[in-house]
Amino acid sequence: MKAPSSRNKTLSLSPSETKKYLNRCLSADCPLPTRLANRTINGDSFAVMEHLPKAFVDLAIIDPPYNLTKNYHGRKFTETGDDEYAAYTECWIKKLCPLLKPEASVYICCDWKSSLIIGQVLKKYFHLQNRITWQREKGRGALRNWKNGMEDIWYATCSERYTFNLDAVKIRKKVLAPYKLNGQPKDWEATQDGNFRNTCPSNFWDDISIPYWSMPENTDHPTQKPEKLLAKLILASSNPDDMVFDPFLGSGSTSVTAKKLNRRYLGIEQNPQYCAWAEKRLEKAETDSSIQGYADGIFWERNARIKKGD
Repeated sequence: MKAPSSRNKTLSLSPSETKKYLNRCLSADCPLPTRLANRTINGDSFAVMEHLPKAFVDLAIIDPPYNLTKNYHGRKFTETGDDEYAAYTECWIKKLCPLLKPEASVYICCDWKSSLIIGQVLKKYFHLQNRITWQREKGRGALRNWKNGMEDIWYATCSERYTFNLDAVKIRKKVLAPYKLNGQPKDWEATQDGNFRNTCPSNFWDDISIPYWSMPENTDHPTQKPEKLLAKLILASSNPDDMVFDPFLGSGSTSVTAKKLNRRYLGIEQNPQYCAWAEKRLEKAETDSSIQGYADGIFWERNARIKKGD
């Protein structure tokens, strides 16, 4: 087999390394400890959530299997009818709700098709605040349809009292036609690299890059979410030391990003290989807290040249 390029930073583990990092995880087959902060649980989320403490989560980020037939390295999710997928969604929501604090926020990732179903179920249990659509620039397209280049994230809260840190998620954009008032910049600043303005984020995000082979965060997980995307959710809807919970952890992106942003975290993942990847990434985050596209407290436009976190 051809050796990968030296520029290919996709995470890989040997069998012995996989065992080492998997041993750091909690097993759902054993009694869970009282202290669960900053841990990864290897097990089935539907079963594990029944044994977690009540009202301990400040922010939940959920990336459930979309209603598509997909193989997650040996664990297959099969597409079902709309009613069956709605029942599946309602099942995990009912198990999640008791774990949330009264002022908690929830974000649920979905594609355009599952979004139609998930949104209808969500409004039965939460206050729907918004639907974020982000540009997912990946995929080769379709022969008989439009290329699916967007995904949704439903934003909901348990009540009308919730955290939202606007200043933490402003976007750094280049000003092409700077406006001055009395000879001074108005709502922008001049720098050596150009003129920039920090703008309020909308619910359409076109500044996200899907993890790819030359990014240190990349793994072979088929539906990995970017750390930059998760950083926006975590910074907006939690505060330092808050608990961030992900019951479908995958390769660990939510926990890793939460750690980099000084939040506590707990993740559940049934695939042992993904758990090992998550633990390796959490170890790397101890010495490298950078998030690509986010630097010095600012989210930069896609492909912007920045000194740190680029």
